[in-house]
Amino acid sequence: MRILLQSGTIINEGRIFKGDLLIHNDRIEKIIEGKLDSVPGDLKIIDATGKYIIPGVIDDQVHFREPGLTHKGDIREGSRAAAAGGVTSFMDMPNVKPPTITNELLREKQQIAKENSAVNYSFYLGATVDNIDEIKKIDPHTTCGIKVFMGSSTGNMLVDSREALEKIFAESPILIATHCEDSPTINRNLELYKQQYGEDIPPFCHPLIRSRECCYTSSSLAAELARKHNSRLHILHLSTKEELELLDQGPRTQKHITGEVCIHHLWFNDQAYHTKGNLVKWNPAIKTEEDRQALLQALNDNRLDIIATDHAPHLPGEKAGVYTQSASGGPMVQHSLIVMLELMEKGQITLENIVDKMCHAPADIFHVEERGYLREGYKADIAIFEKHPWTVKKENLLYKCGWSPLEEMSFTYRVSMTLVNGQIVYDHGKINGDIRGEMLTFY
Repeated sequence: MRILLQSGTIINEGRIFKGDLLIHNDRIEKIIEGKLDSVPGDLKIIDATGKYIIPGVIDDQVHFREPGLTHKGDIREGSRAAAAGGVTSFMDMPNVKPPTITNELLREKQQIAKENSAVNYSFYLGATVDNIDEIKKIDPHTTCGIKVFMGSSTGNMLVDSREALEKIFAESPILIATHCEDSPTINRNLELYKQQYGEDIPPFCHPLIRSRECCYTSSSLAAELARKHNSRLHILHLSTKEELELLDQGPRTQKHITGEVCIHHLWFNDQAYHTKGNLVKWNPAIKTEEDRQALLQALNDNRLDIIATDHAPHLPGEKAGVYTQSASGGPMVQHSLIVMLELMEKGQITLENIVDKMCHAPADIFHVEERGYLREGYKADIAIFEKHPWTVKKENLLYKCGWSPLEEMSFTYRVSMTLVNGQIVYDHGKINGDIRGEMLTFY
């Protein structure tokens, strides 16, 4: 069976043009500017007139909460929300129960995804102070990276021993992805605000407790270790303008230190704490409007490399309550692309750059095989969106946790269809529950 995406606007590798895209089984067979003359054999035609065709989004940071935390979310639900957002591949984090800190546990997660995931999948191996032997035994062909929590966050995987960090950076055979916040700085700040407010600290204090200094102290240590050991370092969810100077410059395929920015740090600023409270409590914290603008500018001049979500669902009750007991993180994977398209509408980023940073760059930086681009012979992972105003409401959420910080916000574009390996997994609000993604492989 062949599928013809006909008369769509194709955005790929810095070009925008109207054309046809032909899929044969699980791969892109032909891309042509203009009309395809004839197609042999059985053919399903999808009229893409007035719609935009891009490579499927690759999200390099999600927390789908499986195993052990599935009351918040799971791979089945998270992957379906991803498909509804045009995300065709995800890389999932290891801070679950039990934490993914051995190769055996990594293989168990891969099997769960094989049975349940609607989109393509990969998993990080988590670093600890004493699992360097597991890190050295990793299969680079099937594992996206090593995750190092260099500062306290949700979970129990803190690695703050200099000796342990030196070993990880010296001996990891694959990319090291870091969560960078300095725990001693956070703890000092937290005690100061507890003295003033007790346990019920106002949410607007979150970026003062998890301050820009705590981020830079940790990020600069990661960069120092990476340069010392010539490691491949990817700093996750950068939130401050100062941290941008730590990244390598030049073509991303030649960089050793790259950076990711998350949707919430591009969409919100610290004023959101006054209206949304703990619903916008993330680690690292949302910072100032000046930081938000600096992050956007860094995307536009290619200092920043990847846009992702850090999708991290919690139940409403886990987000409620006093500051010291409220969980950090929120669900975003269903809405990452449409948020970026809204920023495009506001003139803050181009369509070509959105595709570059959400589709092409993750494939390049993580060395994903045959995905991330619309190229003949590549896997047919494709997102189609259109201009169609809509509003995020509880009833159109696919999150098990049942809420979004974007509720009641209106957006200009919607994802209309998502194809994974040539199969239509999402079609105008409907999920095909029979589709399963594939494990990502890396060159």
